Amino acid sequence: MTILVQAPRTAGFILSSLGNLSMDSVTLAAGPALPAGQVLARDAGTGHYAPYDNTSDTLGTASAILYAPADPRSEPVHVAVVSRLAEVIESELTGLDAPAAVDLDSRHVIVR
Repeated sequence: MTILVQAPRTAGFILSSLGNLSMDSVTLAAGPALPAGQVLARDAGTGHYAPYDNTSDTLGTASAILYAPADPRSEPVHVAVVSRLAEVIESELTGLDAPAAVDLDSRHVIVR
């Protein structure tokens, strides 16, 4: 029997949300492919979002979750993110740690 492994699905991490009220369109920095459910942080210097990194001075505060997978990109692109008023499934998120969960909670994104 062949076992298939699926990549994270678009919005597969959302338990509940308030539709468009929970979403934003943001600029994702150039970089590698990212899965749906990637925890993101906003770089205050550029205003672009990139994967959250608790050890970084500029990307150390989680502020959104990538809604759909992002292909590798050499230029910044606009993407949809969940940024407020939502419940999300912890096991479906990439890059989540305890401080990121606290950061998201302050934005009313509750990790379950």
